Amino acid sequence: MGITAMIPNMTIDGLQSEATKRWGDIYDNEATRMQIMLICPRRERKILELHGDMVEHGQPVIGVFHRPRAEARLLQEQGLDSRDASFQFLDLATSDLGPWMQHLVTTEKWVRSSITIQPVPFSVDVPAQRGFENINMLCFRHPDLPAIERYYLPFPPTSVPNKCFVSLPRKQAAEFARQQAEVLGVGRAAEPATPEPVVQEEKAEIAPPEIVMESDVVIEKHASVPLPSIDNGPSNEPQNVEDAITKATNTGFGEMQAAGDELDSIEEPVELVVETVPLPSVQVEPQPQQSEIEIEFRTLVTELLASGIEPSEMMDDPRWNSINERATAVGFETWPVFLQLTSMG
Repeated sequence: MGITAMIPNMTIDGLQSEATKRWGDIYDNEATRMQIMLICPRRERKILELHGDMVEHGQPVIGVFHRPRAEARLLQEQGLDSRDASFQFLDLATSDLGPWMQHLVTTEKWVRSSITIQPVPFSVDVPAQRGFENINMLCFRHPDLPAIERYYLPFPPTSVPNKCFVSLPRKQAAEFARQQAEVLGVGRAAEPATPEPVVQEEKAEIAPPEIVMESDVVIEKHASVPLPSIDNGPSNEPQNVEDAITKATNTGFGEMQAAGDELDSIEEPVELVVETVPLPSVQVEPQPQQSEIEIEFRTLVTELLASGIEPSEMMDDPRWNSINERATAVGFETWPVFLQLTSMG
């Protein structure tokens, strides 16, 4: 479980810039992070502030609430009364998204969608604002609240000043998440280049081991030494070509005849005994078989990635809700698979 702390007059960007100084090794700079939006009934805001206390997560989760004022009428035009809802922006590690939203989605039936964060139009009287590009963001809302397609801010979501609620994980959870990321290679940013070691002048330099190339190795060839001749009397070697042919013919016929005589002298056939050496058994661990719904879900996400669809926009595909409803019915969790595929992509 996490431990939630409230930091006043802060922004998400401000806390991220101070994260390593504030939280030390709990905060992993190499973990990939993302921003999402949560919309809950106003009466449940306190529960959402302390949501991290009931969730196991590996990295700090930073959240900030925004209360629409002059821009509230822009939400009213979309059918949502801002007085009935609370709006929270979260910055969290990609690997923590599934655990953070699992209870809200599976038990309380929160709805996933995408939303466009836009700057407040200049026609709306807002004392201070800063322009920014439209942001497509993953959004989760309580089922009792109507859906909206656009949300308006005077600043980018990570620059909204307010009370920030930070959920810090236990050190053990942070270490476990870091180890899992290293083993699985999921949700990690690109490894930085290893810096060259600096050798101080006053320290003795250690010469690197000499590398010997294959072309530099010379193998001495030993000259063949003739065997000493043995004098056994007159030589029986042929003196010319005709004698050599005659000797070879007679010798070959003599050897064949001798071999035939030996075969005739064998009364019983010789039985050959071949010893069978058993091969060592290799145990192959069976791969877990994917269910039909998992295969269908993986195919959909892979197809959308190949089409250039952003992960935050995949929920807009008409097939998404149907597959997720059937996956929930059979108890298959789509979020871990979704995170794995989109991280690999």
